[in-house]
Amino acid sequence: MDSVKSIKGYGKVDEAQDLELKRKTRRRLILISVSAVVLVAVIIAGVIAGVVHSRRNNSPESALTPPPTLTPAASLRTVCSVTRYPASCISSISKLPSSNTTDPEVLFRLSLTVVVNELASLSDLPERLAGETGDDRIKSAIRVCGDLIEEAIDRLNDSVSAMDVGDGQQILNSSKIEDLKTWLSAAVTDYDTCFDALDELAFNKTEYANSTIVNSLKSAMKNSTEFTSNSLAIVSKILKALGDLGIPIHGRRLLAGDGFPAWVGQAERRLLQAVDVRPDVTVAADGSGDVKTVNEAVAKVPKKSKTRFVIYVKGGTYVENVVMDKSIWNVMIYGDGKTKTIISGSKNFIDGTPTYETATFAIQGKGFIMKDIGIINTAGAAKHQAVAFRSGSDLSVYYRCSFDAFQDTLYPHSNRQFYRDCDVTGTIDFIFGNAAVVFQNCNIHPRQPLSNQFNTITAQGKKDPNQNSGISIQRCTISANGNVTAPTYLGRPWKEFSTTVIMQTEIAGFIKPAGWMSWVSGVDPPASILYGEYKNSGPGSSVAQRVKWAGYKPVMSDVEAGKFTVASFLQGGEWLPGTGVAYQLS
Repeated sequence: MDSVKSIKGYGKVDEAQDLELKRKTRRRLILISVSAVVLVAVIIAGVIAGVVHSRRNNSPESALTPPPTLTPAASLRTVCSVTRYPASCISSISKLPSSNTTDPEVLFRLSLTVVVNELASLSDLPERLAGETGDDRIKSAIRVCGDLIEEAIDRLNDSVSAMDVGDGQQILNSSKIEDLKTWLSAAVTDYDTCFDALDELAFNKTEYANSTIVNSLKSAMKNSTEFTSNSLAIVSKILKALGDLGIPIHGRRLLAGDGFPAWVGQAERRLLQAVDVRPDVTVAADGSGDVKTVNEAVAKVPKKSKTRFVIYVKGGTYVENVVMDKSIWNVMIYGDGKTKTIISGSKNFIDGTPTYETATFAIQGKGFIMKDIGIINTAGAAKHQAVAFRSGSDLSVYYRCSFDAFQDTLYPHSNRQFYRDCDVTGTIDFIFGNAAVVFQNCNIHPRQPLSNQFNTITAQGKKDPNQNSGISIQRCTISANGNVTAPTYLGRPWKEFSTTVIMQTEIAGFIKPAGWMSWVSGVDPPASILYGEYKNSGPGSSVAQRVKWAGYKPVMSDVEAGKFTVASFLQGGEWLPGTGVAYQLS
């Protein structure tokens, strides 16, 4: 069938593990959903009972009588019942001295404490394990895990900080809830990406799959993975439900303000639309700027800056790999145009680099803006995974940029990202990752792969049902880059809860009528995925012969599609105005 069997997944996931996950999915989802409904009903009943009790008794003495409540033990069991790992949730939180409470918000705080403590115990493990091997590939994979554990620690610290609110303020407002869900989703993705890097080793040598060092790291990370998933479930199922219902936990008022994050200043409201921007550093290969390389400019960025730092890269091709780590915040980098200012690299998986580290340009720090720049990975199709651009930057914007490679071109790894008026070119899974990402008015160009390969535009990697992540392609154009004769699909579900929506997009006729393909040839993905199309146009948009998967919606309703707009999916009305980039909320 279209030569798809010859490629066998391209190294992203183990097929046996994938099939085992599918068998467990439906039962787990049903149990979690029922538990969430029961818990919210119990809490609502308690609140209502308290109100009725107070209104029926007018005396001052009766006003002091507390309404019926759950016991601390019952509250903990009920809160933990909505998680994927209830046993570890109960045992880990109950060990803390302050767990004698019925307050869901306090229990959520304690769940965060559990994760922070667990991650702290792991922070030096990758370095120690790397010292026990002389194998460069294992060292590289462990290095990726070490970096991602540090990333996860930052996500948890952000979550803990977000819970610190002043008098008269309440955590249960939509903005805070979405922040918490985003950062905890990103932490779960960090662990999963670490496991991906370790699993990639087996595609080079079979014996890596049984490596003592690799298995030791996986085993050590089991608790942190479960604990973080538990915190994510609690904020997603419990706190969000209470916030949506307007039920106060401590009687505090909603947070006031204009809805914009504190880091968005008035001076940058029109930054992306400005014709003339005053840069802090100018990069020019010919020596006419402050520095000659992009990396030299990045070295000048203050750590964790709360003000915008602007880098201007003059026209030219800069052959270098740029990594902007988690400490680099609020940077804008712009060039003279996506075909004039080019950053080029060639790192790739076949030559020994883990996929995560192959990116020509990588950014992790929050608040990143890129404009009028082209990013290329020149490794070519034969080198398999070779990322042009990777981003884990929260609240980041990419405007009039291009991303060009073959397999795994663009890697929106995690957090909230918005791409507008960009070009993306590639072959296999060339938009992949687990960010909450929206593409608007972009040109998406599959190109001709190797003779035995196919094209899949997307490969979304959501592994936890409570993650608020997915790929949304809206008002874009999908057309061929040159003569494309290889079987070409809109995407394939990479993981158990993969989520991808294509809407209001022009789709050219070279897309296969089935539209989508399974990760494992001949095996339908689990019903837990969410794939859909909405009001697309063009010769490739017909859904008459599309796949018949349980998790696929060939014709989404207005309400279903609305969940994947900038306004709903990215909470874009709150932060995108501060960037100055053009966008449509719906």
